[in-house]
Amino acid sequence: MAQSSAWSPLGYKTFRWLWLASIASNIGTWMHEVGAGWLMTSLSASPLNVALVQVAGSAPMFFLALPAGAMADIVDRRRYLLTVQVWMAGVAMALALLTLSGQMTVTLLLVLTLCMGIGTALMMPAWSALTPELVDKADLPAAIALSSVGVNVARAIGPAIAGVLVSMSGPWATFALNSLSFFAVIAVLLFWRREVTPAVLPAERLWGAIRAGWRYSRASKSLQAVLVRAFAFFLGASGGMSLLPLIVRQELHGSAADFGLLLGSVGVGAVTGATLLPKVREKISADWLVVGASVLYALVILALAFVRDFRLLLPVMFISGAAWIAVLSSLQVAAQTAVPSWVRARALSVYILVFFGSMASGGLLWGYVASQSSIVYALCLAAIALLLGICMTAYFKLPVTEAEDLAPSLHWPVPVLLDGQSPDQGPVMVTVEYQIAADDWPAFQQAMNEVRRMRRRNGAFSWGLVQDTENRQRWLEVFYDESWLEHLRHHNRVTRAEQRIEAQARRLQIAGVPVQVRHLLAGQTL
Repeated sequence: MAQSSAWSPLGYKTFRWLWLASIASNIGTWMHEVGAGWLMTSLSASPLNVALVQVAGSAPMFFLALPAGAMADIVDRRRYLLTVQVWMAGVAMALALLTLSGQMTVTLLLVLTLCMGIGTALMMPAWSALTPELVDKADLPAAIALSSVGVNVARAIGPAIAGVLVSMSGPWATFALNSLSFFAVIAVLLFWRREVTPAVLPAERLWGAIRAGWRYSRASKSLQAVLVRAFAFFLGASGGMSLLPLIVRQELHGSAADFGLLLGSVGVGAVTGATLLPKVREKISADWLVVGASVLYALVILALAFVRDFRLLLPVMFISGAAWIAVLSSLQVAAQTAVPSWVRARALSVYILVFFGSMASGGLLWGYVASQSSIVYALCLAAIALLLGICMTAYFKLPVTEAEDLAPSLHWPVPVLLDGQSPDQGPVMVTVEYQIAADDWPAFQQAMNEVRRMRRRNGAFSWGLVQDTENRQRWLEVFYDESWLEHLRHHNRVTRAEQRIEAQARRLQIAGVPVQVRHLLAGQTL
């Protein structure tokens, strides 16, 4: 695959405007974080209430990520994102008006923060799945890196603007500007004329779509490799960012301005790293890039443990930004391109769950260790965990997605449903009969292991392979789909890459004997 420059995705008009709009929206989001936290300290002196602001904003992600991914796959993503953006703009405006009028209470702030967190949880899988639609595959790594750069730019600018606004006008102004920032994304989505392929089959139901996405995630080796590598990195890497405020305040005796400078250095490092990534990817594989950046980040954590010169920590945090974006963009590219379009948002929702879960659990773990012993000890353990994660996950290779054709193959003949039988009737049992010579049995069983994974991730809830006791050359593959309609969806989900998996098994069929496929539908109870 031809490599692109770091900025080439900006040549795509829709991506460019959505990228700029998302920066404006993310700046508003960071302003909201500062405003909500400061407002709660004015409403209540309880540390628990202050902490609950963060909990209310992040908790919906753990409960809604999977349903949100399913929704993004079964409805029009443009309209879905428009609806969510309007919801979040309305919540932010309600926060602004209630705060300005003096009617805000602790309960109202937590409820509205929860509503904002619900919007974020509903948005993220659909937003992440949008990028492959906007740029060519060759530009996807650079596009994801640019998206991460936008987040870092917003993280550097948003809190600074919020600090000025809160001191001059109060927290309500941050909420009002956050509400307005959503309209930048809304405007771009309104003018985007997304090409939608007409659906042949009825849309999936929400619960069935969630099950299908979870089933795919469990059966996809490529996606599992990404998830394992993500957990191994973010669990250890979370120690650096989670303990950085304590390092600045307690170890360096620094100010909020010092903390802001270190975060700004992270952002500059991320931008620089994103610029260099296309050239680096030309020379090394994604696996080695993640390994190298992970080792570099472990050294950064060790430097945070022992270096107590603020001037030396500035370049350390610069390096951490470059290493972070190298790992983050590589894993996101792998997650987005390892799955076909029909399940992309659902797969990304699982990735988002792993990301947030590992960051949250890692931050809690290293914070607890630091409180029980010392910051230095906690950071050393985090660095060791990161290095051990590299060794323990070496077996899980990131998918080489350039070699996979994930377009639908549509090579299965469409089965016929007799009159009087309902498409919702089920389950459907499909049998595939093979005739395999004795010498080919080991190779056939090995090939069928890959077929089993293919059937599972595309919708089969049960699969088996049996051998005839009277004619040992006769093998019968049996799998079940939930309904006739689900089986038709199964037909449409098989990719060209998976067609080769099926062909590998059928190549062992005795010459001149056709493979026989039968469909058996459960009868309706009278």
